[in-house]
Amino acid sequence: MNLEQLIGQKLLFAFHGKETLSPEIIQAFKNYQPSGITLFRHLNIDSPNQVRALNEALQSQAQALNLPALLIAADQEGGQLMAIGDGTPLPGNMALGAARSTELAREAGEVLGREMRALGVNVNYAPCADVNINPQNPVVGVRSFGENQNLVAELTAAMIEGIQSQGVAATVKHFPGHGDTASDSHHGFGTVAHSLERFHAVELVPFRAAIQADAKMMMTAHLGVTSIDGPDAPPATLSKKILTDLLRDELKYQGVVITDALDMRAIRQGELLREDALRSAQSGADLLLVTSDPEDQKRVYESLLQGAQNGNLPSAELQKSVSRILRLKEWLAQFPNTPDLSVIQSAAHLQVANKIAERSITLVRDQAKLLPLKLEAQKKIAVIIPKPLDLTPADTSSYITPKLADSIRQYHANVDEFIIPFAPSENEIANLLLQLEKYDLLIFGTINAYAERKQADLINQSLRLNIPLIVVAMRLPYDLAAVPHVSTYLCTYSILEPSMQAAAKALFGHNPMTGQLPVSIPGMVEAKF
Repeated sequence: MNLEQLIGQKLLFAFHGKETLSPEIIQAFKNYQPSGITLFRHLNIDSPNQVRALNEALQSQAQALNLPALLIAADQEGGQLMAIGDGTPLPGNMALGAARSTELAREAGEVLGREMRALGVNVNYAPCADVNINPQNPVVGVRSFGENQNLVAELTAAMIEGIQSQGVAATVKHFPGHGDTASDSHHGFGTVAHSLERFHAVELVPFRAAIQADAKMMMTAHLGVTSIDGPDAPPATLSKKILTDLLRDELKYQGVVITDALDMRAIRQGELLREDALRSAQSGADLLLVTSDPEDQKRVYESLLQGAQNGNLPSAELQKSVSRILRLKEWLAQFPNTPDLSVIQSAAHLQVANKIAERSITLVRDQAKLLPLKLEAQKKIAVIIPKPLDLTPADTSSYITPKLADSIRQYHANVDEFIIPFAPSENEIANLLLQLEKYDLLIFGTINAYAERKQADLINQSLRLNIPLIVVAMRLPYDLAAVPHVSTYLCTYSILEPSMQAAAKALFGHNPMTGQLPVSIPGMVEAKF
């Protein structure tokens, strides 16, 4: 390869387009010869047939330009982040943490990998190996397997094995650990002040397990580590001490290092992106995950090319970096067979999702002895749920309508559903309370009421109605701390249909609630490991 081709192999682009390749991305292929493409739900995804045809067009474009086969990547984690919306609705990592099963984590990985392979996607930006210790963490949450580093390590390794058994590269994220922060690097830059000893004892444990499991890719975190880089620590994405000294030299990682998206606000934008992109490559990043903005693509390509030409990006390091990328592509080429699209949401795959959902349902308390529910036919149930929002850019919840009420109707016909705003106003709460007075049982679904206290206000005020009340935490378990007087409380960790069906089944006593809390509830319940 000449110098321009070497630089191109270090770049992953994105683009706007679903049915056909946009003129912009066709031109980008000609100008920069990129290593691959990241697909995003809002930019590229409609249906399995459409995605597969789009990916075939991408690979044909690369072939026509005599480029190596493309890396085509997507965020298909399960749970709250499903770039490919028509995939099997796996409940997600924290549900797996509650199920405490490496076997199910491996099966979930196999489902993810097989379905992505059928679509022509060969890189999954999963699993998330962050240890979610901070209840206020706005970006990880249920994307984590839990707060215990050993549990996270076991499930991370199992999911990697499952994904990669299907010929899809797993991408472990977010190195060196994004679980104990209260900031979202999509919106700004945060730091972690833990000692090196703490990092080795907690945050790095799952990443070591991922390396042992031969994770093909490792994604960097856009957060600073002051114990490694000092008080003015840069994002790990720009840190040679983290990407080279720690990850390569100390932890002996041999795979491909990819940055998190470079359009996130923890990285400088506009013309300053040129400097940060070059610094990331100098620090040890192999692949740079670039936005769909043609100007950003130009900036990153030109900065790396200029760095290579003037010696700021040493030739030997550039060659080694591209060699790692090409080895990954050679590994992917060992899996030439593409599964049929019929594997997507197949009966076998849905069975895995249902099994995870049923084994994850966690009964935290039932002080009022309401369960299992046994209501006379004329008794009326109100099911109240907030309308899901994307609480972070790493979220596809807004595409989902939770079917908790529909699931409960399978066991009791007299059910009314109330869908409320994510943060109901005082007037909306007052009006709803008047309507709820006529019901015999209230079932509230919550989505992060621990952080959005208006949901909690509604539930706390509903307690005054003296009507039997159940809370189903449909995302993070921490919500009990915001509604501490609720006597019956269970967790699903997911708003997807298998979890809603499993919750209803458990409420009516048709399935035991065997899930165990994977995180502690502040001031209320300690998780046991």
